[in-house]
Amino acid sequence: MSVLHTIRNYLFYCGIEKDEYNAVKKDAYVSNYRVWRVLHFVMAVMFAALFVSSMFTELMRPNRVYYLSLLLYSIAAICLFYVLKKDSILAQFLIYASITALFLFGCAITRNRPDAPAVTFIVLLLITPMFMIDKPFYMTLVLLIASTVFLGWMRSVKLPEIWRIDCGNVIPFTVVGIILHIIANSIRIQEFVLTRTINIQKDTDELTGLKNKAALTREINGFLADGSGEGGIMLLLDIDRFKSINDTYGHDVGDSVIRQFGQFLGSRFTGNEIAGRYGGDEFIVFIRGSRDPDTARRVAAEIASGAAETVRIPDIGQPISVSIGIALYDGQEKNYSEIFKKADTAMYIAKMSKESHFHIYE
Repeated sequence: MSVLHTIRNYLFYCGIEKDEYNAVKKDAYVSNYRVWRVLHFVMAVMFAALFVSSMFTELMRPNRVYYLSLLLYSIAAICLFYVLKKDSILAQFLIYASITALFLFGCAITRNRPDAPAVTFIVLLLITPMFMIDKPFYMTLVLLIASTVFLGWMRSVKLPEIWRIDCGNVIPFTVVGIILHIIANSIRIQEFVLTRTINIQKDTDELTGLKNKAALTREINGFLADGSGEGGIMLLLDIDRFKSINDTYGHDVGDSVIRQFGQFLGSRFTGNEIAGRYGGDEFIVFIRGSRDPDTARRVAAEIASGAAETVRIPDIGQPISVSIGIALYDGQEKNYSEIFKKADTAMYIAKMSKESHFHIYE
């Protein structure tokens, strides 16, 4: 079973587990998109040169229509690459359409030389899969179908002895192309996995598992700079009397309180929110797409009550309380520090208040 499991992983998930593959799939598709966009520029230049050459070279003249067709296709594909989303299904379909066009081109070129073994098609069998990042199973099907179509088509075109030579070449080179694709894909996917792991470690607060200050700053700044017109709510959270907890019960107890509160926030905010530890006993939650004061009050109240219910000081079982400063983003602030200052001001007002655990900056 372990052998079958390994084969399945290499054919469907590039040699890694399914969850790992799905985690990096979007990044891989975006990289794939960029590679093939560049390749289409190369194709356009190459087929333009071949078309021009066919106007002056007798040997290449029979293929002039093919050169022109692939040139026009490459130009049209380049235009589409600037319209489609990088990780969309349509973008992946366009890439496979281009691969199909190249293989048909290889068949057409070979058809013009019934007395010579195939060269262009075999080269495409080896080179084309090296530039494709996707589940190897799909490329395996493409290569098998392309080879079957080629051999079936050439059966009625080529001399019998030449066709037998093509069979002896195409079949092993198809297998080699599949193996090369699997190896190249697994190596490239492993690079994405490693990069993702490094980025997660770099952006993660070790004590709570939430985003750290650097990640919070970058993601919130990215949202503010997007200019999409969406509102936002920043909640700055501070554990009340945390210094006293540290001084009275020790830093291990203080770390336990921080860890519990981080776990509570991590379980509470699992959607499109940005949640993390700013530093010390301060945390930030940024809600994208809303600037409604009532929503801000509701979320703050849920945090305050949830923290009191779930976070306890070890050994004594005493619940904690938090103070929350709220700043509403309406498109005026241009960077993280501007909105943070407002939330920080509101938090200190909340700390001084005896009536409420939170305050909205006005």
